[in-house]
Amino acid sequence: MQLIIRQATIADPRSSLNGKLTDLYIDNGKVSFQSNSDDGTNATIIDIPGLCVSPAFTDVFAHFCDPGLEFKESLETGTAAALAGGYARVLVLPNTKPPIDAKSQVEYIVQKSKALPVSVLPIGAVTKGCEGKELAEMYDMYASGAVAFSDGLHPVQSGQLMVKALQYVKAFDGVVIQVPDELSITKQGLMNEGIISTQMGLPGKPAIGEYLMVSRDIELARYTESRIHFSGVSTAASFQIIMAAKKEGLQVTCSVTPYHLNFCDEDLQQYDTNLKVNPPLRTRADMEATKKAVLDGIVDCISSHHLPHEYDSKVCEFEYAKYGMEGLESCFGAVRKALPSLSTDAIAKLFAIAPAAIFNQELPVITEGADALLTLFVPHGEQVFQKEQISSLSSNNAFIGQSLTGRIIGVVQGKQIKIIAQ
Repeated sequence: MQLIIRQATIADPRSSLNGKLTDLYIDNGKVSFQSNSDDGTNATIIDIPGLCVSPAFTDVFAHFCDPGLEFKESLETGTAAALAGGYARVLVLPNTKPPIDAKSQVEYIVQKSKALPVSVLPIGAVTKGCEGKELAEMYDMYASGAVAFSDGLHPVQSGQLMVKALQYVKAFDGVVIQVPDELSITKQGLMNEGIISTQMGLPGKPAIGEYLMVSRDIELARYTESRIHFSGVSTAASFQIIMAAKKEGLQVTCSVTPYHLNFCDEDLQQYDTNLKVNPPLRTRADMEATKKAVLDGIVDCISSHHLPHEYDSKVCEFEYAKYGMEGLESCFGAVRKALPSLSTDAIAKLFAIAPAAIFNQELPVITEGADALLTLFVPHGEQVFQKEQISSLSSNNAFIGQSLTGRIIGVVQGKQIKIIAQ
């Protein structure tokens, strides 16, 4: 299948064509800037004002719930959601049943991914069963295809185990992902601790719980000279120490979620369970600090924190609702809504280039003859996000009914061309 893209802006800071308006031709899975065909009648033609073409998006923290929790999501429905969001690759959490804590579980994901339209990259568990008691066989999982290591929804609480994990992954230049949450301080909380939690009569999760975990793990990364990635960072204090660690030259990276860029604890006053997330929505000041951290380059990439839940896990009392929000399809539009000044270069870095670099994934530069691994998007224009746009098996998404900015047009992955909208 041949694809002709008319007058698109290249969004790839690594490319000599970056920022230029040009025609692209995708033929037999390769990029060209001049047509190799005398007759384009059999080609799909895309001609959309304002269209941009960037390297393909990668999401670094999503839960596809397969195996064992397929009533929430499956690999098939998860990849459909990812494709609708403009993603060609997704790192998936190990919090399945059984957990992804051995090479057989990694191989299951890798083999099943081969038949899917999006590359599903397994994150191996740091500890057996994600229970935080004993290290899992990380090298075996790495050799079988695990691209990073994390206990996912259950942050590693033991400093001793985290040191060992950071030392272990050095053998293959691996990365440990941590959601910064010190549970001995925050375990009983349902939302951010502050004025709003007091007014609502809900137990709070103090922001210091995040700060302490980020501080501890930065010290451990310094001690081991290893690589750590914090996902879902949500407080101004955390960004300050991450920035200091980066200036020092430590191998520390971080990502933020679209909902921490758009919502704060004030939005929880209607007890919307779709906004019950972890790390929780923080104060308005923290939300603004998160936006500034992205614009200032402290944040390396965007992570969807796609956590789908079935109806009964969200349509219930706030106290009993599960944490998390479905969000792959709305991620791009939500980030653009929160950060309308974000340049196309920054979009490419946050959604594509940085995630690939952090997790050692190849990402071809958009140049003549390169393999086609692309996301097509329009960065401007408003549209109301509808439930019908959700391809996930679940629909616990707080952005439904909200006006988002920009839209995903399609994804090109080699010979696979998926046009989502025109």
